[in-house]
Order: sequence, then structure tokens, then C-alpha cells
Amino acid sequence: MPVITSIDDLKRIYKRRAPKMFYDYAESGSWTEQTFRENTSDFDQIRLRQRVAVDMQDRSTATQMIGEDVAMPVALAPVGLTGMQSADGEIKAARAAEKFGVPFTLSTMSICSLEDIAEHTTKPFWFQLYVMRDADFVADMIARAKDVGCSALVLTLDLQILGQRHKDLKNGLSAPPKLTPKTIANLATKWRWGLEMLQTKRRTFGNIVGHAKSVENMSSLSSWTEEQFDPRLDWDKVARLKEQWGGKLILKGILDAEDAKMAAKIGADAIIVSNHGGRQLDGALSSIRMLPSIIDAVGPDVEVHLDSGIRSGQDVLKAMAMGAKGTYIGRAYIYGLGAMGEHGVSEALRVIHTELDTTMALCGHKNINQVDRDILLVPKDFEGRWA
Repeated sequence: MPVITSIDDLKRIYKRRAPKMFYDYAESGSWTEQTFRENTSDFDQIRLRQRVAVDMQDRSTATQMIGEDVAMPVALAPVGLTGMQSADGEIKAARAAEKFGVPFTLSTMSICSLEDIAEHTTKPFWFQLYVMRDADFVADMIARAKDVGCSALVLTLDLQILGQRHKDLKNGLSAPPKLTPKTIANLATKWRWGLEMLQTKRRTFGNIVGHAKSVENMSSLSSWTEEQFDPRLDWDKVARLKEQWGGKLILKGILDAEDAKMAAKIGADAIIVSNHGGRQLDGALSSIRMLPSIIDAVGPDVEVHLDSGIRSGQDVLKAMAMGAKGTYIGRAYIYGLGAMGEHGVSEALRVIHTELDTTMALCGHKNINQVDRDILLVPKDFEGRWA
């Protein structure tokens, strides 16, 4: 068993073990991938202040996200096709998150269904909803999320239309993968992945097939998904969905102060500053650059979380010090899942927690709820001076 000391260790193993189309799906952005790259490189620009001769005993990374106790301010982000990275991947990730004490968020575009996750976990999880044109399907998804006891609805706002991701188009991304000569050649080298996939019945979108009208198999699913993302989603519809859900609502995909104000106005419990991991609007600013202005815009009216670019515990600490109340990891746990299954997700969480705890202490703090911008050295004009 290799010694894992960083998320990059997991990423190297993941690249060897996962089929190319699913590795590329996770490790890519839209168009030129500028925003995808800057989500991580902008974190590197922020430096930390070392402090010494401070009592570092009895440290705690425990806090709350939307009123729920968490072992550290990190949730597993919704990631589509997770069950293609490793057989029953969403179940494995949800179990690892529960054991560690952090939230798991299931994607609408998951391989394992809402009911699958509920069957294999004991605590409530969060559900991420894409708004589709089929209102009956959306209503059914919300009802199913209620039925299995989801404690929060994460409504994604930045995927009304799909950003172009060149690698996915060139690879012919699908679940399960289409067996072309190129795909077969690649899968032949991923025997561990293939053996696990042969042992599961979950190989397509479990929340959709058998639930959406006219979607009973893979051929009908492809045409349905291409036309279903709803470009008409607006703030009035968001407000109606909030009322329809009736529970805690997190709005994901906020990257502008004016949109953050609208989210606060309709009564969101939290917003996630996110550019969809650089997978939608290429050329948009990174989430960490936009975080301060969005926090200033909403003040204490709504809890502000951050997604996109988190690859380490230091990134978590920097986001928290800049005012976020929680963060989300997507690729970081997918690397672990594709590398080592459930154990890999646990390893990703362990690595991030260790980095967070150690760095917090070396910056002179022993409670995550007390860190602030005083521990950071932020470049002048970090947020940009734009005309």
C-alpha cells in the first residue's frame, strides 16, 4: 500500500487506474481551461503568516455548515458520473464522508440513486438538483429527496446550458462507456476498474432512468439529457423551488456580488461561490478571487461557502480566513475514489484534515472558528482592478 501524503499522490494513482474518458471528465475545464487552471493557481498567490510561541494544544477543526456539525469545514461536492470513477462510487464516497463527519452531496447526474445512498448510509446527506424542463421530473426529484431524508437541497444555478468541454466531446463521454475500438483498447489496460464494474448493477444514471418520462434505456437517456437543462431558470423559478422544497436551501454557482444579493433576498440558507470547477464560463475569475466581494455584498444575511480549486488543507484554511463558512472538494475526493475506492476518499479527507490542522496551528490558531484574514498575506489588487 503506497504512503499517501498529498492529494497529488492520489491523483497519480487515479490516472493509472481510471479509464481515460473518466479521468479526462474530472481533470478538465471548458474551452481553453484558463479558469480551471486559475482556480488552483490563485490559491498559490495567497501566503500565510507564521506565528510562534502560541499555545497549540487542544486544537479543533470542528464547526458547522448550515447548522450541521462537521468535523472540518469541508463537504463533498456533487460530482456527476462518480459511479463511473469506481463501481458504486457515490455509495463509497457517502460512506467515507459519514465516517469522517463531513457532508456528502449527491448529484442529479449520479450513477447511484438517492435511494441507493439512503440504503447504505445512516445520516442525512445533501442532494444537488439540476433544473430540467420537465417540471414533473423536478417535482418528483424533490419529493424523492424529501422521502429519503435529505437535510439540504443544493440548487445549481450555473448550468442552464452546458459549457463546451473539448475532452468530453473528443472522448465520446457516456455512462457506461461506448465500446469503440479506442475505448476498448483503453479499458483493456484498466482491469481492476473493469472487474469492479462487472460486479455492480449500477452503470447508468440512477436518478433518471426509470423516473423521467420516456427514459427507460441508454438510447433514450442521451436524447433526453441533451434537451432537458432548462435555460429559462430565473430568480422567480428559484423562489418557487425554494418553497416547493421547504427545507434548507444552498444555491451553487454564485460568482457575482449582484447575484449573491439576489440569493440572499430570496432567503437562501447558504450560497456557494463557484464557477463549476472551471467547467462552464471559461475566462471567469476564480472562486477565491471573487469570495471577498461576495462576502461584502451579503454580509451576515447568508452563509457563504466556496467551491472550485480546493486541493489541500491549506486551501481550506485560506478560504476560511478570507471569510468563507465552509468549502467543498470535488476533484480531490474523486482522485481518491478512482485510486483506492472508499479508502481513497477517506485518505483524501485525512490528508486535507492533517494539512488544515497543522497549518492552522503554525499560523497561531487552534480553533478553525477563530481564524481570520490576519493570518494571510494577500497580494495587492488580488481581486483585480478591472475597468
